[in-house]
Amino acid sequence: MMLISGGKVLRSGTMRFEAADLVIDGDTIVDVVSPGSVAAEGKLVVDARDRLVIPGLVNGHNHAQTNLAKGLADRWTLEALLNHAPWTGGRRTLEEKYLSAAIGACEMLKKGCTATYDMFAEFPLPTVEGVNAVAQAYADVGIRAAVAPMMADRSFYEAIPGLADALPEPLRTQALAIRYAPGAQSVDVCRELARGWRFGSDRIRLALGPTIPHHCSDAFLVACRDLGREFDIGFQMHVAESKMQAVVAMKKYGRTLVAHLDELSLLKPGFCVAHGVWLDDDDRARLAANGCSVSHNPGSNMKLASGLADARAMLGAGVNLALGTDGAGSSDNLNMFEAMRLASFVSRVHDRDCSLWLSTQEVLRAATEGGAQALGFGGLIGRLDRGCKADVVLLDLAAPHYVPLNDPVNQVVHCEDGTGVHTVVVGGRVLLEAGKFTAFDFDALRAQAARAVERLMEVNAESRALCEKLEPYVNQYCTGLAATPYHVAGFCQH
Repeated sequence: MMLISGGKVLRSGTMRFEAADLVIDGDTIVDVVSPGSVAAEGKLVVDARDRLVIPGLVNGHNHAQTNLAKGLADRWTLEALLNHAPWTGGRRTLEEKYLSAAIGACEMLKKGCTATYDMFAEFPLPTVEGVNAVAQAYADVGIRAAVAPMMADRSFYEAIPGLADALPEPLRTQALAIRYAPGAQSVDVCRELARGWRFGSDRIRLALGPTIPHHCSDAFLVACRDLGREFDIGFQMHVAESKMQAVVAMKKYGRTLVAHLDELSLLKPGFCVAHGVWLDDDDRARLAANGCSVSHNPGSNMKLASGLADARAMLGAGVNLALGTDGAGSSDNLNMFEAMRLASFVSRVHDRDCSLWLSTQEVLRAATEGGAQALGFGGLIGRLDRGCKADVVLLDLAAPHYVPLNDPVNQVVHCEDGTGVHTVVVGGRVLLEAGKFTAFDFDALRAQAARAVERLMEVNAESRALCEKLEPYVNQYCTGLAATPYHVAGFCQH
């Protein structure tokens, strides 16, 4: 048994900190008691004096394959990022897929995040071996994950109406030669994964990730829907992330992406929208009525110039709100404390009364309980209550950003940057102590990462050259398409 004693514990009901001790048996919190009321004898004692004790943070949206590509991009829109994906994430060995996931898992753990929703990509087709390698990396580092193979049966150049026609020859032919596997093959791989899943549903879960609606044929989406129902597994999709996506939806379907997914009966509890920047009131009502979640990723949305999602309108409609970093290819770090701070600030740029800004309590709840529900771990993690899994983070009150300590919740959301993380416990195991990994050799990854990047730069050189030639045409066409005025939620964004 373990006793975390002497700390100030975040209570889920009030979202305030109270002096309390946590009693842990195995991987589960069995009691939350008044300080000193349970004897330490026979227990592993974690001293939480001068510590804030919070649930492990939950990252609502991430991409394991991008951790070997962090820092590569500067002035890229989302569409430029997708254009460059063949070389930034391509031609990975099985060992490199594991390595990339392990690097991200370690970064999240060190920054107080103990669970993540990972849309892991290995185009043109997901593989059983690749998905299992990513799941194994999370298991070895020790954090929880919902791993959703990211899939499509149309390439980026096929999915955007008119884009291929806007490319000059021979670039058009070269771009259209980038093909993805037929949807039926991806579904077959996911069915095989679901039948043979060996990671335990309370630690690493399988989910489905058909990437963007118009990158997937309706037949493929329906097949994914049926597979999800067959095995009762969750979904995450990029929906209405950029304005261009919203415009394409109207051109292609004559309705929004959410309305189209609803027409195909994909919306359900367990369905999570990644981003949701360009949602309208009807979209949010549909998501709420079907028990869906949205992962709000403000850092990525700003870096890629996708826009600013209206999290207040989501909460007002009754949508479960999670927070995410997105992958290291677009956000460059996996810091959920930064995601909380940005979510708070972004809520203030809309023209509305300050009482409608996100409160720090709402933000912290989204980064814990909201994320847990989005991942399919609702009631198990994201709370420090009796019966919950013992995923616990201790924040050091000696860190400068807590001196003086005026309002702990405000300071966790607005001041913490990850440097105050002292101890992290996942499932009753101490995985980080005094900021040092206790159960995983992160230093060994550094040399492996350097060698991997050197190899990948070499083998992807030709693909990179093609993507760089395509970039100006992609930017010009997609920027022009996105210039179409689009009406959202009672105001017009141009």
